[in-house]
Order: sequence, then structure tokens, then C-alpha cells
Amino acid sequence: MKEEKLLAILRLQKSKAIGDILAKKLIVNVGDVAQVFKEKAVVLEKINGIGAHAVKHLFDQKNLKAAEKELDYIIKNKIDYTYFLDDDYPKNLQNCIDSPILIFKDGNINLKQQKIISIVGTRNMSSYGRDFTNNLIETLAEYNPIIVSGFAYGVDICAHKAALKYNLQNIAVLAHGFEMIYPKVHKKYINALNENGGFLTEFWSEEQPLRENFLKRNRIVAGISQATIVVESAEKGGSLVTADIANSYHRDVFAVPGRTTDIYSKGCNNLIKNNKAHLLNTPNDVVKLLNWDLKEKTKPPIQKQLFVELNQNEQKVYDYLQNNGKQLLDVIALDCAIPLFQLSSILLQMELKGVVKPLPGKMFETI
Repeated sequence: MKEEKLLAILRLQKSKAIGDILAKKLIVNVGDVAQVFKEKAVVLEKINGIGAHAVKHLFDQKNLKAAEKELDYIIKNKIDYTYFLDDDYPKNLQNCIDSPILIFKDGNINLKQQKIISIVGTRNMSSYGRDFTNNLIETLAEYNPIIVSGFAYGVDICAHKAALKYNLQNIAVLAHGFEMIYPKVHKKYINALNENGGFLTEFWSEEQPLRENFLKRNRIVAGISQATIVVESAEKGGSLVTADIANSYHRDVFAVPGRTTDIYSKGCNNLIKNNKAHLLNTPNDVVKLLNWDLKEKTKPPIQKQLFVELNQNEQKVYDYLQNNGKQLLDVIALDCAIPLFQLSSILLQMELKGVVKPLPGKMFETI
């Protein structure tokens, strides 16, 4: 990636009035992230949801200087990263509208395997939770899933250690930058994780593990995975936030039930009671509900015969909708890397050709 482009991405990240959703909207409307900072302010202000206040913060010179400093750190330390429109950006996370526009990576991460599960829970883990986590990962090991967690005390580190034991790819999502590790006592696991998996974070090098960072981190844990498993949780806790986010992404959530008198089973019991999670009695519940036990059968590809000609962009959009089903206008623009104003015209032409149809809520699907 060219330095100009990476610098523009960092400037967007640093602009506190521009979150990930607005940043993507800016990029889609302008057509390129570097072009955002070349566009006139009056043009940017007219983009729905942006406004003068956000644009003012966007061009703040303090943000530029901070971004230049971080860019220098990235180059000097050869920090690996992935942009939300890159091919190696986590596919599950790419489908989440509020996913980070830039993620930093360390280790040997390979997300081509689609069996990805997040395991979360309380830091005050009981022997019941520890035994269940170890048995869960031991049983699921034959399916070779990727194990994701937050590298914290309790359930998180138990899941990471079990994944190491059974030689499963192991990803820790951090709530801070790469200049530190939290908690410090877990430094001894870094090399082992990096050998088969590694670390992800959206936070800059010197960012500290602030409370709000853990909440932001949770959306990556939930979004990167096929399913989230809550092993133990009190009535309130970060793992319940992760479960709520996973539900908002329409991902499967599992919760391990416990005795009604156990403090750290109340959160899981409530998730199940309120139909926010599948009851997880045995590891086979995961296998069954996620269809991991189904053998893949090779079927000849079925190509729909069209009696109309599509240009390159129309064919790109058509193939995307065929593979992904009905999608939001903004999501199509992001995934197909087509500016929103251009995509609207493309979809109109496709609608006139009778190959797509609009649905309520700015959704589109093939006919």
C-alpha cells in the first residue's frame, strides 16, 4: 500500500468525529480514501451524515501530525496491517458495517478456514468453566477451528492455552496497541500464539488498555467469528456485550448453562432464558448447529442463463448478489469497491435489464 493511502486511512482513524461507519461512507462516496483529503470541504459536508462539524475535525492538523508519527512507527517496525477493502481483511468482519477500517496484525494468521469461533467469559473463572472450556476445545479440535478470544484473565486465556495444546490456530484480539501487552503476565504466551495464529488490534502503537477500548475490541471478537460462545458470566459483563454484538451481526451465540445460585452462571442463564443464545450442553451442540459434521458434496456449478448483456461492473454486482443473496446498497458498494453514486446508476440499469430488483430498506437482490 502506498504511504499516501495509509496516511489517509490513519487520519480517518484519528478523527474522533468520524467513526468507522462514517469513514466508510466518505470513502464510498468520494471513491478513494486518499481522495477524501483532496476533496473540498463543502462537497464532503453535503454527504448524508457527515456535516460541517465532522469535516472540521477531519482536517485538524493535530490529526495529521499524529498520523504521520504512527505511519513512521509502522514503517520502521514493519507492522503488518489490513484495510477493510483488502482481500486479506477478515471476511466475516468485512460484512459488519461498523468494523474497523484498518487492523494491525502480528504473527502467522490465516483466516481462509471458515470454522472460526470466539470463546469469551468472566475473568473470575470457576473450575466448572475451566473444565468445560478445555473439553470443548479438545472435542472440537478434530474439526480444526480457529479459536478467537481477548487474551484476558479467566475464560480468555484458558481458551488460548487449550488451543495451543491442541495445535489450533489461535487469535488474540487486543484492546491496546502493540507497544505493550495486557495483562503483562500473559507475555509468556506471545511466541506460542505467533507460531500458529497471532494478534489483531485496531489500536495505534501507544494506545493504552482503556475501558472503552475493551468494548470496541468486543465487536472484532464477535464480528470475525462464525459463532460466539459464552462460557461463564455474571449478570453484567463484557462477554454479554460481545454476545449482544454477535446477535446484532446475526451470528450464532451459545451459552453454557449453570446453577441458578452460581454468580458466574447468571449471565449465561439469562442469555438462554431471553432467547439470545443457544443452550450449550456439549461440544456436539456446536458441531450440529453450525453444520460442521456435514460432508461437502461436489456439485456442478449452475449458471443462470441470461438473455441480456452485462458490462464489467454490472456482472461484478450480479455475481456478488448471486453469491451473497439480498444486500444493502451501502454493503454492496463497500464489498464491490464501487462508489455509491456510480453503484446507484449501475443498479438502475440492471433493474431495467430485469436482472435485479429493489427491496424495501435500500436492499437489492437478483431475479
